[in-house]
Amino acid sequence: MDHMDMVKDNKNLLQEALKLHQVGNLAAAAIFYNKLLEKQPDNIDAIFLMGTLNLQQGNFDTACMLFRKTLELRPDYAIAHSNLGTALQGSGRLDEAIVNYRKAIELKPDYAEAHYNLGNALKEQRKLEEAVTSYRRAIELKPNDAEIYSNLGNTLRVQGKLDDAVTCYRQAAALKPNNAELHSNLGAALQELGRFDEAILSCKQAIVLKPNYAMAYSNLGSVLQELGKLDEAVASYKKAIALKPDYAEAHNNLGTSFLEQGKLNEAKTNFNQAISLRPDYAEAHNNLGTVLQESGRPEEAILSYKQATILKPDYASAHLNRSFALLLTENFKEGWQEYEWRLHIKGHVSKTSRQPMWDGKPLNDKSVLIQTEQGFGDTIQFVRYLPMVKAQGGRVIFECPQNFLRLLKNCAGIDKIIEKSSTSKLSAQFDVHVPLLSLPGIFCTTLDSIPSDVPYITVDPGLVEQWRLRFGHDNNFKVGIVWAGIPTHRYVYHKRSCSLADLATLAEIPELSFYSLQKGPASVEANNPPKGMKIINLENDLNDFADTAAAITNLDLVISVDTAVAHLTGAIGKPVWTLLHSAPDWRWLLNRDDSPWYPSMRLFRQSKPNDWTGVFEQVKKSLSNFRNSACPGAIRPAGL
Repeated sequence: MDHMDMVKDNKNLLQEALKLHQVGNLAAAAIFYNKLLEKQPDNIDAIFLMGTLNLQQGNFDTACMLFRKTLELRPDYAIAHSNLGTALQGSGRLDEAIVNYRKAIELKPDYAEAHYNLGNALKEQRKLEEAVTSYRRAIELKPNDAEIYSNLGNTLRVQGKLDDAVTCYRQAAALKPNNAELHSNLGAALQELGRFDEAILSCKQAIVLKPNYAMAYSNLGSVLQELGKLDEAVASYKKAIALKPDYAEAHNNLGTSFLEQGKLNEAKTNFNQAISLRPDYAEAHNNLGTVLQESGRPEEAILSYKQATILKPDYASAHLNRSFALLLTENFKEGWQEYEWRLHIKGHVSKTSRQPMWDGKPLNDKSVLIQTEQGFGDTIQFVRYLPMVKAQGGRVIFECPQNFLRLLKNCAGIDKIIEKSSTSKLSAQFDVHVPLLSLPGIFCTTLDSIPSDVPYITVDPGLVEQWRLRFGHDNNFKVGIVWAGIPTHRYVYHKRSCSLADLATLAEIPELSFYSLQKGPASVEANNPPKGMKIINLENDLNDFADTAAAITNLDLVISVDTAVAHLTGAIGKPVWTLLHSAPDWRWLLNRDDSPWYPSMRLFRQSKPNDWTGVFEQVKKSLSNFRNSACPGAIRPAGL
């Protein structure tokens, strides 16, 4: 065979190999490439294409070797540098991959794929801002590539730039309207923005385009769950699992729906299944811990939370949940340390200040801003620490919601009180700041050192007198009642709330007057009380906590589920009976009917989940005795 024939034969081999390669017959293409390389070991095209073939097959080490050989023959080959980067990235060698992507861009600045690949590698390294820059440059060079828009959207979503992410997903969907994954991702981003109706439409569009798309069913379930449509959410998650039985995320999500429904056994089964499918699934370990804690097994819960933090050391929610279990089981030292992880949760008050955080050292005349956080009950419980802060020699500025201003204006330890607003900028000048609930940890609070002297909140005597005149005509034993929390979190609300009908049995005790201190949606129930029960509804006259405290001062007893009213009653030293779920909040500890936080408080606990009947049997018996001891044989003159 002369030279021309040999060249022609080699060219035919390459063309045949390339034809097979392009139609996806990789095994046959490899045979022809190898035949050519036997004849021409330095045929750069065959070496490069054989590297590309191995890259497609996931043979990253072989692909790296072939691309390096290509670059030995042609060092300025930009595409080979980019493909070598992709092979290195596939092998987990991100730093080397990035070097090669940058080299490809240096050789060919308008090479869109290299910019895109660089963005992917930077995203994997969590260098998100750099990744966004690379994706945007790739889009400038290749504006009709839906995949680039999609990955840019994914990165922006991780950054929390949800509006921008939605824009990218919509652009990608416009370019590829039949791509189910784009519609599903769009739905997930819309859900995070709280645009639930749009999210549902996007998820359903993904399902129309791809009826067997398990992820779209799982995303749809997540939206439905957030809307409180738990039965529909469960059905959607189950559909996702039916389509993809090894879908760990869907098992986990189904477990969270069961948890919200109070179906603890079903929830536990699904979390365990998610963990068996993905042993490194930190979120499932965290959720399993929640189920164990709700089931009255806090020691086991602590182990699950710990496993979640081992797998994901910066997992703030798991650390916080672990703190709750530790505090519940009286491990205050470690509990307060873990409790500080709440500061790392998005939107926490600690993120609003650039000033240093106070660490408990003497203030030496510096001003300290103390900011309220979480619920109203937390504020009431922990303002007891303000005199201890003041004792460190500084000026205390206390920021709180408007409905606390009158109540706390004369509270010990406060030099200046200011209103907390979600819209206005902080007006006060200060040197250091600290979130209110960090104070127990700063002062190394133990079970024995809880500052429990009451009252630590004083009530305006003028308001007390106004309410005394209002109640003056009532000579019965006066009982304030609260039966429901504020429904900001469905599961916690249902767990902490009973029904007004549950209290009806107490009306059988003679000479009692019931006053509703209930606020929020449940307050309307007082206008139509259970048969045989008369209730005076005070809601419209309770403008803030100062009014509530003054009203409580004139009552003989408050009976409340776990709400701010229970804390307030305890803080002003009035008798209060707090009704608790079988899996109580950490502050109420376990296996005791008193509270180390409030000397005037008595705790009534469910013996099993949601058994309010048993609780009210105890309350009824105790109330009858308490009333008799408070008013033994009292004869009340008529008309007074």
